[in-house]
Amino acid sequence: MKKEGEIMQPSFYLYVLTFRGASDEYGVFAEAAFNDHAFPKQEMDFEKISLYIEELADDDLNAATFDHLWAMYEEKYIVEY
Repeated sequence: MKKEGEIMQPSFYLYVLTFRGASDEYGVFAEAAFNDHAFPKQEMDFEKISLYIEELADDDLNAATFDHLWAMYEEKYIVEY
C-alpha cells in the first residue's frame, strides 16, 4: 500500500522519457527507446532491460548510458531497506 507522500515508481522506460529533447547522450538514449517499439516499456528489472539492450547492440541505446540512467533511476526510486 502506498503511504502518503510516497512517490510512485514509474517503469524505467517512463523515467527515461523524461530525458527526451535533451542534447546529450541521455536525450539520444531516450529518443531511441521511444522509437523502439519492442523496448520493454513496463519492465522495472535491471537484468531484463540490460539483456535487451546488450542483445540489441544499438549505438543509440548505448549500454554505458543505460548504466548511468539506471543508477539515477535507482537513486530516485529504489529504496533498499
